[in-house]
Amino acid sequence: MDIGESSYRRFLEGDEDALVEIISQYRLGLQNYINSVVNNLSVAEDLTEETFVKLLIKKPKHKNTASFKTWLYTIGRNTALDWMRKNPHGREIPIDEIMNVAAEEEQFLQLYIKDEEKRAVHDALESISPDYRNVLTLFYFEDFTVEEISKILKKSKKNTSVLLHRARKSLKNKLEEEDFIYENR
Repeated sequence: MDIGESSYRRFLEGDEDALVEIISQYRLGLQNYINSVVNNLSVAEDLTEETFVKLLIKKPKHKNTASFKTWLYTIGRNTALDWMRKNPHGREIPIDEIMNVAAEEEQFLQLYIKDEEKRAVHDALESISPDYRNVLTLFYFEDFTVEEISKILKKSKKNTSVLLHRARKSLKNKLEEEDFIYENR
């Protein structure tokens, strides 16, 4: 049993501090993933909170078919997809919020991107297709396995592996277009 699962079990038994542990452990990573889905940091923050509110109010059962983190990210993904269906133009940022969002985006990115090489990779990641960006984010930044990613994305392991391979190739090509020196490490 992982830490998130044990904390969630304690929360379901009435320990509200356990939910605080879950939020502090998974908030930034979940927010980063949801941002890769909706491509709007402000919305991603709200949807991350909404995901945790669902845990608080609905208290869904974790059926142990996947790790707690995979299960939580699946809830977050579904929350983001529901929001996108309800707000088809939701990726647009009102003019009066642009300065605030830009400042928040910079602060958020600094947590994950600390030097020029990482910045170049991030820029290239933002320019590839959303499906590729999602799978790479889950695999490299959130350390999910291909099997866990396939559950989150509701794809077979083979399709997920192919998607990951193509995403890597797309990212490599984009980096090479930008004269980034790519080294196999």
